[in-house]
Amino acid sequence: MAESKDGGLVFKPMQQFEVTPLFGDGPVGMFTITNSTMWMALAIIAVVVLMVLGTRSRAIIPSRSQSIAELVYGFVYQMVEDITGKDGVKYFPYIMTLFLFILFSNYLGLLPKAFTPTSHIAVTAVLAVAVFVAVTVIGFVKNGAGFLSLFWVSSAPLALRPILAVIEVISYFVRPVSHSIRLAGNMMAGHAVIKVFAAFAAVVAISPLSILAITAMYGLEMLVAGIQAYVFTILTCVYLKDALHPHH
Repeated sequence: MAESKDGGLVFKPMQQFEVTPLFGDGPVGMFTITNSTMWMALAIIAVVVLMVLGTRSRAIIPSRSQSIAELVYGFVYQMVEDITGKDGVKYFPYIMTLFLFILFSNYLGLLPKAFTPTSHIAVTAVLAVAVFVAVTVIGFVKNGAGFLSLFWVSSAPLALRPILAVIEVISYFVRPVSHSIRLAGNMMAGHAVIKVFAAFAAVVAISPLSILAITAMYGLEMLVAGIQAYVFTILTCVYLKDALHPHH
């Protein structure tokens, strides 16, 4: 919210997504510490606090933090094992770290005055491209040229197989695009809508409705933050399964 020249208020719902230097007002360069940098670091610290510090005094009767850590661990481990099979369990640490980083980034972004790193395509694209490169390398290392059978639908009629192969190749290379845009788009859209509703809270006549809408949207965003971390992770598991078992 900012004041215009004529004394009125101008609402800028997209201003919350601006990447700004954490120290000073200079331009943002490659090595500039920004608000995005700080909130990503806080997400990493939160992961360490939960999974390392929260479980260091492990006991048969777990503490509250140990219970949460074990619940998350078991949930992600079961997801990886169910989708990728026993072969994919060795990649569980990477998938677990990915899930927790996105989860904490999403939820920390819901705090007042916070910044949501996962609302930026630059962040989600790096995560998605890393997954894409990793599963592609794993696919070729594990299967050699046999990995290319992922694009050859042997169960289809012979005349359709070349066409389907082209479609499969295109869809494969589109994966990191859809993988990253889905997460960034959902996080940005929800935060922007909350900001728009908050702008109407200054109008006395409709402020109760505005507050009610903000509360409803905030509750929805709490749900979306968890779901989007889950969706990103489960898609990662699906892509890993294709790399480990490429045969149609």
